Amino acid sequence: MATTTARRLERSADQLSAAAIARLESSYEWYRLLPADERSWVGLVAQAGINAFITWYRDPHASPPMPIDVFATAPRELTRSIALQQTLQMVRTAIDVVEEHVPQLAAKGDEHQLREAVLTYSREIAFAAAHVYAQAAESRGAWDARLEALVVDAVLRAEADEVLSSRVAALGWDEVRGVIVIAGAAPPGPGTEALDALRRNAIHEGLVALGSVQRNLLIAILGGVEDGLTTAAGFQHLWGEGAVVVGPLVPHLYAAGRSARAALSGFASAPAWPRAPRPCPASELLPERALTGDTRARRALVDKVTRPLRDRAALRDTVPVYLDQGSLEATARELFVHPNTVRYRLGRIAELTGYDLTDTRDAFTVRLALALSRV
Repeated sequence: MATTTARRLERSADQLSAAAIARLESSYEWYRLLPADERSWVGLVAQAGINAFITWYRDPHASPPMPIDVFATAPRELTRSIALQQTLQMVRTAIDVVEEHVPQLAAKGDEHQLREAVLTYSREIAFAAAHVYAQAAESRGAWDARLEALVVDAVLRAEADEVLSSRVAALGWDEVRGVIVIAGAAPPGPGTEALDALRRNAIHEGLVALGSVQRNLLIAILGGVEDGLTTAAGFQHLWGEGAVVVGPLVPHLYAAGRSARAALSGFASAPAWPRAPRPCPASELLPERALTGDTRARRALVDKVTRPLRDRAALRDTVPVYLDQGSLEATARELFVHPNTVRYRLGRIAELTGYDLTDTRDAFTVRLALALSRV
């Protein structure tokens, strides 16, 4: 009986394939929207699946079916156009068509056996589809990881060229705005775990992330950021012990080299300020960065202190005197002014430069800026 049914299946193979394609055409919009070449590939997959089932059914004593070979008829790129859910819809449609034709295809008494064979094969084909898509996802994941590492390396090197542009577009970052770079010691354990945790936290916060672990350093690039320091505060637990330094907020990934330079320079110089906050803006580490040879930090520090005071002789003269004397009264005596005048001048200096000379940290920063400006 099974032999008779197998012959009927063979004669009806083309009819079953055509019926399955027609069902896909009438049932699913995604299939109707496919380009002609991809629709033809789908048709070949459906036909290969039905033919493979017939071949297996013809010899019930053969080894279990190998339906994963069915998907070998289509190019790997097809998995990018057709989602796993759509593939399963295609498989279900083909199975439904075969089941509907069981009364016409099965010899008398073989109906139940044929239905069981269809169910067994449909289970195998579903597992095969999942296997194919898992392999494709793994391959894409490995490629994305390599691409991500190349983009992070280009950002660290400040290489904003056409190659970076194409890679940024491939990662979907070409429209991302509001970018910061965060640098700190990598946590214990494999680097992949640290990067996975970074991506999970970014998704949870509605952000996008790129990351790289280089030796003991975890570097994160976050996009979609509005407030860099606030965002970094929510991520700082992902780093190991020590300083976590945040570069300035930049408009897009192509400008992220500036944020990366500041973050890395800040992290390298952070040990000079043991009481630095965590996370710490790179701008708060300007004096330490200047001491370690960061010329950009040196220029920024000198400009921040000296430029606002350049045309204000009284304020400019008050700064070194107060730094040397350390009190309102002593400064007033040396400058021959009232202590309230000194107090007013200190307030204006803080407004213009952002540094309060009565604070030891700010006083150190201003003293260093003046020393650098003189040499």
